[in-house]
Amino acid sequence: MKLFKPVSFFLLPVLVLFSCSKDLNINDDWKEIMVVYGLLNPYDSVHYIKITKAFLGPGNALQYAQIPDSSNFPSKLNVRLDEFYIDDSHDTVIVSSVLLDTTMITNKDSGIFYFPEQLIYVARTQLNMDHKYKITILDTVTGVSVSATTDLVNDFDIKAPNSFSKANFVQGMLTTAEWVSAKYGRLYQLNIRFSYWEYNTADPANKTKKSVNWLVFDDIKSRNLDGGDDMENSFYGDGFFNSIKAKVPYDASLTRIPDSVEYFFTVASEELSNYIEVTDPSNTIVQEKPIYTNINNGIGLFSSRTDNSVFGPRKLRLSDRTYDSLVNGVVTGSLF
Repeated sequence: MKLFKPVSFFLLPVLVLFSCSKDLNINDDWKEIMVVYGLLNPYDSVHYIKITKAFLGPGNALQYAQIPDSSNFPSKLNVRLDEFYIDDSHDTVIVSSVLLDTTMITNKDSGIFYFPEQLIYVARTQLNMDHKYKITILDTVTGVSVSATTDLVNDFDIKAPNSFSKANFVQGMLTTAEWVSAKYGRLYQLNIRFSYWEYNTADPANKTKKSVNWLVFDDIKSRNLDGGDDMENSFYGDGFFNSIKAKVPYDASLTRIPDSVEYFFTVASEELSNYIEVTDPSNTIVQEKPIYTNINNGIGLFSSRTDNSVFGPRKLRLSDRTYDSLVNGVVTGSLF
């Protein structure tokens, strides 16, 4: 892991008042810097790696960012994903190697960089949670090479709720989620998805299933990376009802019927947790933050995450008290 002071890869225009007649050139000689972002999930069979190059030039960097050639490499890179483990003699044993191909995604959201199409490198392979993974990227034109290694966040058990539980949210009362920490997992997030049926009151035969998500927490950390520790977090039921009120619009012509709840846990590796912590917006007057990277000879992040969920054949049914609060309560009663 490395921390760099921010380098201006995407410089905004700057007006400089200088007391002499000489011009100030803020652009240094060009140097190839690879920018790599990829998260491996052991439950996925297709894995995407974003590889671009840093750029700098005169004028408005936001305009450069909208041009694919500014950040894309002119030729295809050699990208290899190695699966390996360390044996009892501390030797590295390569299990398999996969060469990544390119694909074009067509649904990237609008933002600073060009969209909706973007070039992505893809690996189609099943991962082994007991092994490590190394990505090596070579620009065969310039000879620049970067690499990074990651463990995979392992599976973990969810103790409460379970598939036999009912979802019970009560305003002013705590609900507790319990789970066992994952090996190589550091940061835990819980989303609760509430599903409901909706139809036009004048046409009850045409029902639509809809859902909204409630981010319960995203900042719970494990004590270590060994896994197997009991963890829990308690939260008030008020957030459940307030989240639904904020995300489900009132419409007098619609009838809605509460249906079920799902718990979705997501776990980030140590590297991903550090990256999130370093890149979170500053809440102090010091706005300049270092750049976090675990890419050797480049910048970016190559790490791991995993997920797990709780739901039975019908997902988690709502308790009678929760159902009544949704339909008749002061917070969401007007929506159902």
